[in-house]
Amino acid sequence: MTRDPRYDILFEPVRIGPVTAKNRFYQVPHCTGMGWLRPRTLAAMRGVKAEGGWGVVCTEYASIHPSSDDLPYPYASLWDDSDIRANALMTDAVHAHGALAGVELWHGGARTANLLSRIAPMDVDSFPNPNGQPYQSRVMDKADIRNLRRWHRLAALRARDAGFDIVYVYATHDYLLSHFLSPRLNTRSDEYGGSLENRVRLVRELIEETKDAVGDRCAVAVRFAADAEEGEDGVPVVGERREMFAMLADLPDLWDINIADYSLEMGVSRFAKEAALEPYMAWVRSQTSKPVVTVGRFTSPDTMASQVRRGVTDLIGAARPSIADPFLPKKIEEGRLSAIRECIGCNICYSGDALGVPIRCTQNPTMGEEWRRGWHPEAIAAKGSDARILVVGAGPAGLEAARALGARGYEVMLAEATRELGGRVTREAALPGMSEYARVRDYRMQQLQEMPHVEVFRESPMTADDVLAVGADHVVLATGARWRKERFGPEGYVAIAEGAALDRVLTPDDIMDGALPEGPTLIYDEDGYYMAVSLAEKLRGAGHAVTLCTPSDSVSDYGSITVEAWRMRARLTKLGVGIVTAKTLTSFDGAEIALDCVYGGETVRMPFETVVMVTSRRPVDGLYRDLMARAGTDPLPFTLARIGDCEAPSIIATAVHAGHRYARELDTVVDEDQPFRHERIDVGSDRVADLGAHIGRAKP
Repeated sequence: MTRDPRYDILFEPVRIGPVTAKNRFYQVPHCTGMGWLRPRTLAAMRGVKAEGGWGVVCTEYASIHPSSDDLPYPYASLWDDSDIRANALMTDAVHAHGALAGVELWHGGARTANLLSRIAPMDVDSFPNPNGQPYQSRVMDKADIRNLRRWHRLAALRARDAGFDIVYVYATHDYLLSHFLSPRLNTRSDEYGGSLENRVRLVRELIEETKDAVGDRCAVAVRFAADAEEGEDGVPVVGERREMFAMLADLPDLWDINIADYSLEMGVSRFAKEAALEPYMAWVRSQTSKPVVTVGRFTSPDTMASQVRRGVTDLIGAARPSIADPFLPKKIEEGRLSAIRECIGCNICYSGDALGVPIRCTQNPTMGEEWRRGWHPEAIAAKGSDARILVVGAGPAGLEAARALGARGYEVMLAEATRELGGRVTREAALPGMSEYARVRDYRMQQLQEMPHVEVFRESPMTADDVLAVGADHVVLATGARWRKERFGPEGYVAIAEGAALDRVLTPDDIMDGALPEGPTLIYDEDGYYMAVSLAEKLRGAGHAVTLCTPSDSVSDYGSITVEAWRMRARLTKLGVGIVTAKTLTSFDGAEIALDCVYGGETVRMPFETVVMVTSRRPVDGLYRDLMARAGTDPLPFTLARIGDCEAPSIIATAVHAGHRYARELDTVVDEDQPFRHERIDVGSDRVADLGAHIGRAKP
């Protein structure tokens, strides 16, 4: 297949100062949970993106000095020569495929508590740490500003020596430089505060000094917010940003534009759709002669081409779409649009960084596994035998197992008990705002349709006898899980109702199957993610009086690390859903519930006619147990495995990964003791001498 000429504009080269991007696909800086802790993991992941056709591949924010230390969140760093060597792994991997490598020089200011370095944070004023750490920054004096400029210049030189082609001045996202720009936060009375010109001074100096440091070897980019403050979605509050931008418009070689509201810029698909930043970009392109890049969770080549043609942006910026499909540019170039794994906007990738672990992806199970397991998103080993495989269950785990096994060339039979494929993905995608989750199913169904050696059998519930009758060489069960009516307490699972009252206790599966509650309804949430909130929105939209109760101090704790909790809570408030926190549901008699305060307060009783329990799930593993019981008498004529929720209920990304791992490892030798490579510093045989050199020996 060949490229559609409508998309030719996306493959035009773009001059960025002294360097040239081979096309308009630009992977903007994004965090990975890898950073300086896992440089090989990071380099392999970025290299795969360059191989996939991205013209520019940036690393994550790179600390310029130990006074900007963000652990436990891993980040890149450019503190010394060791960092030059570590970052060169990434630039070499990117350059090997003809792409440019970019780096974002970063100082966190008050946002970094410096838990590793134990250096007092510094900022334009003494501010509390916004991440909840009990620390405040000290006020920067003139010597601090001179030091900052020197550190920034030294980091720029190290970036150049590490092989980066684009070096950023990072002036947004509520980090140090953005505070100097702020008319509210910057109340200094010296030449770095007060007037607009003074507040812009430090950013201007850093741009000029960075350009002087890197010379004609590297381009200099600035990351900058197009609006001054958060407002109504799609209605920018520009403030001074236009004037500020005009002062700097042609100084850098590239502008990387974002917005003040990170929950929209990085918004989940439930609340932010493709190209959500376009209204904020309306004035930017007309104010500078330099190229501009911005993001918008772009997955449609039509939207991308339209953005460029209409002058919204010069380069198509992406973080999440490049994670879901590192080969997105190449697939557009080769006319293979149906092969694109579109981002679903779940932000599981972001949660990895927030937890300090390498990123994962719901759509792309190879993300983060490029180095440690040697997985590639588009390449997979050929089959290791002529075995026939039966996959039971066509949810996310079963679909991915069948797809990946089919890609290896195996003869696969996929049996689904119902008419619809997709399992939980299909059911959950029908909830309010969740429609893009269906892409998990749709991508895999599309791929299976192109594999004649993979047969899909709908409405085919399987018993142990049925499985045995198939005559497969390998059987893998992906039969999912169902929500429980009990809650989980210190002594195990606890029923909250009995008798007739139990009929008024529903689960998410009941609601997704079409059941509707009677009378005032309590949704009790111990899951802490999106399910309870989605059900509350669904039931409230159907006219039911709904209250959401959780033993946590807040609604959707896990949503906080996927950047959606605030919007979830705001949506519930707007819909008139009642919210009760820090209460444990202990009983329900069909008319009244009892709630215990988690801090030991008095029991509260409230009238409700229906309770929806969003607590935990029970694996649907009856078929597995039946087959294992057969194995107790006569050995099974096939290998048997279970994957996904029927093994251990989890998030969709985990189910997809489990299916992919099964397919990768079939007919291979796996060392169960060391299933993948560890990226750790090897202190070597001189470790005792090294310790002695640093701390000496204790004297008697």
